[in-house]
Amino acid sequence: MGILFEDGNFSLFYHGFLQTIELSAISALFALLLGGVLAAFRVSPVPVLRAFGTGWVMVFRNTPLTLLFFGVVFALPRLDVHLSSFTFAVMALSAYTGAFVCEVLRSGINTVPLGQAEAARSLGMGFGQTLGTIVLPQAARSVLPPMSSIFIALPRNSAVAGAFNVPELFSTQKAFDEKGYPIFVTFFWIALAYLLVSFTVSAVFRVLEKQLAVAR
Repeated sequence: MGILFEDGNFSLFYHGFLQTIELSAISALFALLLGGVLAAFRVSPVPVLRAFGTGWVMVFRNTPLTLLFFGVVFALPRLDVHLSSFTFAVMALSAYTGAFVCEVLRSGINTVPLGQAEAARSLGMGFGQTLGTIVLPQAARSVLPPMSSIFIALPRNSAVAGAFNVPELFSTQKAFDEKGYPIFVTFFWIALAYLLVSFTVSAVFRVLEKQLAVAR
């Protein structure tokens, strides 16, 4: 059980852990931004934007994440798009997670009474202003629990990146296997690290829920 403290293993494991945190955090930020834009498209009065948002969600929610990684990592270079493996991983995770964020936000938007949007329009506020200042702040409170599930799953989904030359947490098991360590012990430490990340994200969302509940 003490493999982390032998032959510099801790440094290898720590680097993989930090890479998973960095990959997950950056992907979460872009997924949140992308999901917000897509949710706005889904409820937009412009048919073209609604169709684009619906199409994005339909495609990316129903595409396996591994297949999406293959498309980004191998198809984009053929289109003369050459980026680092880490950047490709962020793109794949953000596009995939953003589709789920979009649907959660859209469900939250639908819980806001229609009369509030109509009242805002009667005051001369446009669609973007109504959505950003009236609807989304209220919707955000109702979507925190399902949103937490999405971002708790994101670090685990990032393990797919290890198969595409991104040295994240799960990929460290290959190095430990080559050193002859028991696979059970290796996966114990990896699982423990993922649990730590999941509990941390869950705790952050619980704090947000309490803060927003007080704000009501």
